[in-house]
Amino acid sequence: MVIHLTESASARIKEMMEEEDRDVFFRFGVKGGGCSGLSYSLGFDEEIDDKLDLQEEVNGIPVVVRKEDIPIIEGTTIDYKENLMGGGFTIDNPKAIYSCGCGSSFRTAEVAGTPGDC
Repeated sequence: MVIHLTESASARIKEMMEEEDRDVFFRFGVKGGGCSGLSYSLGFDEEIDDKLDLQEEVNGIPVVVRKEDIPIIEGTTIDYKENLMGGGFTIDNPKAIYSCGCGSSFRTAEVAGTPGDC
């Protein structure tokens, strides 16, 4: 398994998928940017490219990741937390060696990404 989803994250993702008016996959990956060089990308997608993507099922959720992102995100845990201000996903990536102060970007020992403005 490339990523792990907590029970709370799985429940929230399933709720969000039911709200979609179409069949979708949960896509997780990284993109360049942010002060530290890499940012996480979470969302829903309808298409999979068998050459570029890996699909696996995590807690009953069809998850898709780009094969090139696996070395950066492997072992990552996604959680969903509720508080008085609302709720949101948290990401714990054991490969991230540095995160910016605002928490929206990171870098790993092997991949610095393309730092930009925060």
